[in-house]
Amino acid sequence: MADREDIIEVLNLYGFAMDTRRWDLFDRVFTADCDVDYGPTSSWQDREQFKTDFGTFHELFDATQHVMTNHLVQVDGDTAAAHTYGSWRLIRHAAGDPPVWDGTGYYDDQLVRTPEGWRVAKRTCRVVFWTGNPRVQTPMEDMVFQLDLVALHTEAREDRLEFLKAIT
Repeated sequence: MADREDIIEVLNLYGFAMDTRRWDLFDRVFTADCDVDYGPTSSWQDREQFKTDFGTFHELFDATQHVMTNHLVQVDGDTAAAHTYGSWRLIRHAAGDPPVWDGTGYYDDQLVRTPEGWRVAKRTCRVVFWTGNPRVQTPMEDMVFQLDLVALHTEAREDRLEFLKAIT
């Protein structure tokens, strides 16, 4: 159970790092060579670039709030799989009314035990639903907002969930 608690702490630290814009905390969440997939146009294989890009993107917002829930963790020695639901509120008053964009989705993670503790080595994040003002996320008025939505049951059927693979 201690490993599970440590892993949940790492997953929750991600939300805290996002909302405080403390990108240095990503060093305590992700491996240096993490493989991170946030959709068709957003992926990284390097923690430093991930931190830089997320920092730049999040400068748009007046505030954010990330909530991590429903943690499922399967530990297998020095590796683990985790599945976490997330909710995100992004606030940007300059985007107009309403000044918020709310999204929900999930994180499907593979973690490894390192000398410093558990770290996410591979992450897939998918948005399942969003509502609000899409201009909150758009740095320029003439940009078109497009977001691919997914359903968790489709990802399971297509065998794309690491946590599900780990427990079956």
